[in-house]
Amino acid sequence: MKDKNLPIDYNALSLDELTKEANRLVEELENQKDLENSIEKYQILIKLNNIIEKKFQKNVKNISENTKENILKIISKK
Repeated sequence: MKDKNLPIDYNALSLDELTKEANRLVEELENQKDLENSIEKYQILIKLNNIIEKKFQKNVKNISENTKENILKIISKK
């Protein structure tokens, strides 16, 4: 099997990479004239959107936890 035929592990990609891939798919869909052939790309786009949303929420949670820890460190120094 060639590398191009291997499915992409979207969970392993960064938010930037996922966003670029989603933008690429949107551009392809906008330029496609036959909507019958675009169902698979729409499904991939939905999957990408869900993964991006989960990663974004995880990053927000990490930032909040780090901020809370930093605030507690600053308060404890006083």
